Amino acid sequence: MSKVNETLVPDAPPDPTAVTDAPVVPAIPESLGDYLRVWVSRLKGGDTGILPVLLGLFLISIIFQSLNSHFLTAGNLVNLAVQGAVFMLLAMAEVFVLLLGEVDLSAGYVAGVGGTIAAKLVADSAGWPWWAAMLIALVCCAAIGAFQGTIISRLGLPSFIVTLAGLLAWQGLMLFILGTGQGLVPINDKIYSDLANGILSPTASWIVMIVIVALFGLVSWSHDARRRRSGLVAPPASFTLLKIAGAAAVGVVVVLICNTNRGTQFRTLRGVPWVLLIVLAVLALWTFVLGRTKFGRYVYAIGGNPEAARRAGINLPLVRTAAFALSSFTAGVAGLVYASRLRSVSTNIDGGTLVLYAVAAAVIGGTSMFGGQGKARDGVLGGIVIAAIYNGMDLQGYSTAARLIVTAVVLVVAVSIDSLARRGRTTR
Repeated sequence: MSKVNETLVPDAPPDPTAVTDAPVVPAIPESLGDYLRVWVSRLKGGDTGILPVLLGLFLISIIFQSLNSHFLTAGNLVNLAVQGAVFMLLAMAEVFVLLLGEVDLSAGYVAGVGGTIAAKLVADSAGWPWWAAMLIALVCCAAIGAFQGTIISRLGLPSFIVTLAGLLAWQGLMLFILGTGQGLVPINDKIYSDLANGILSPTASWIVMIVIVALFGLVSWSHDARRRRSGLVAPPASFTLLKIAGAAAVGVVVVLICNTNRGTQFRTLRGVPWVLLIVLAVLALWTFVLGRTKFGRYVYAIGGNPEAARRAGINLPLVRTAAFALSSFTAGVAGLVYASRLRSVSTNIDGGTLVLYAVAAAVIGGTSMFGGQGKARDGVLGGIVIAAIYNGMDLQGYSTAARLIVTAVVLVVAVSIDSLARRGRTTR
């Protein structure tokens, strides 16, 4: 009987759970080597991350340093960072809408409206405290974004058209607030003026850097450790320590550069500018919102596949409206910094040019124009690239035409890299 059964019963299929001698790539990297191999695999698959923009920054620095030996001096690097703060903030504002596959062309003049409202409220005739003036300005900017987002999401109008109309409307509102005649409102409030012009003392710079790195290390370690305990994909502990050490090294280098005397023989100027802390605070806040909250996951889901997000029960109009409100809120912060740096607000604000640079900076930093891919840090990195191009070409005395052409070339290259990487991921 056993022989009959052996004849009639076919051979059983191989056990897929059986251990073989073939190498197995772990789903969750257990060592630094495994994590690096996964990273290389993603890189080959088109997920380039921030690598292109870092290489671009390195190349730009080498080129301008070879043309002008003052480019990488402490004074110029700090000046470059202060100049680029407005670009970084506006680019982070654009990241919110670009993640949805939309665009906000009104951000430049929304920033102008925010700076104008705050400047008018702190003027001697109004006499508002600086914090109340800034709060009102930011609330007004957020309301503008919510208004535009409601029109786009509820009526189904293209964001390009709505925000282009907003560009014209908010420019008109800014001119109306400034009034006719001179059209200039000086900023006499010291704290408001110091947003972009104030600096920490050298000692305070070290203390703030240590606190920021310690907080970053604590948050990074606890987050990665919690994911490892839950069996979720997370970098190994060695990589987390390496990331914290890298952040500490960057912090030390930044403080050393900022604490170098960049004044003249009649004036000492040392310390980290306030505006860098403002940019860092906005970056940390929006990184948390996009990466650790349900709202952030909804934004990525809508940008990746709106129909799938709708079927999953996500309230698309509400999320889109909130994203436009946060974009305009961030633009308002940029407007406060812009006005502070000039110590005045005037009708000469070119919001149209500012918003084009903001979109360019976000895309250059790595945010996809197609939606669903990008981070707040992309705005910061792209803003540094834009500021470096302008700063380096100013040192060389190049014309505005040359700066515009070079920026356009860099933007096209960045979009091309994004498109090719996206095509590679789709193919895989």
